Amino acid sequence: MSEDRPLVLVVEDDAPIRHFVKTALESQGMVVREAAGVRDGLVAAKTRRPELLILDLGLPDGDGVDMVKALRQWNDLPILVLSARHQEEAKIATLDAGADDYLTKPFNVGELLARVRAALRRARGATAQATSYQVQGLEVDLEKRRVVAAGFEVRLTPIEFRLLDCLVRHVGRVVTHRQLLKEVWGPDHVEDNHYVRIYMAQLRHKLEEDPTRPRYLLTEAGVGYRLAEAESE
Repeated sequence: MSEDRPLVLVVEDDAPIRHFVKTALESQGMVVREAAGVRDGLVAAKTRRPELLILDLGLPDGDGVDMVKALRQWNDLPILVLSARHQEEAKIATLDAGADDYLTKPFNVGELLARVRAALRRARGATAQATSYQVQGLEVDLEKRRVVAAGFEVRLTPIEFRLLDCLVRHVGRVVTHRQLLKEVWGPDHVEDNHYVRIYMAQLRHKLEEDPTRPRYLLTEAGVGYRLAEAESE
């Protein structure tokens, strides 16, 4: 698919929602292929080679989480989940299975398109993991271990830096508490959620102009954290 017309696969059994998403994406110049179940979705993912998958979880022939797990065995395309499941446990399980983002129904078309554009941008630029991050007011260089906020270099503790490192390497994606604990503190600490809260608060005090209204280090309530992309300023 050309750079100007990315191919998006929409796997959704609710025909009106599928049509709504398809129309929204096509209005932005994207090419859309559709499937109504897990089996057809997996076939389409293999044969059509989409740049992005938009996936419902409650499908008639299986659970979308199982489809995410199956895809992640051989494919690393971005996966944006659209689901009516509001429970935090469902979001966490989906993200831990390998999804990149999660949007709860009902959703705003503007937010859907913004997340789609962000996912496509990350995929097209992700020949290697990000090693730097720059948004107005904040600069991070992982290789030089240098952080600048509001024009001043900021000194971080080793744990604070590892936490920021993890978020930069997954910029724009929701990173669950469990993922952060595993990557920063190790697999023996995956249940110690208070570690993340404490160190995230410290990071915000050092990097955010107003830590109570963060601009960069965003909370996904009950799920984890996300480092904002430039587009979301």
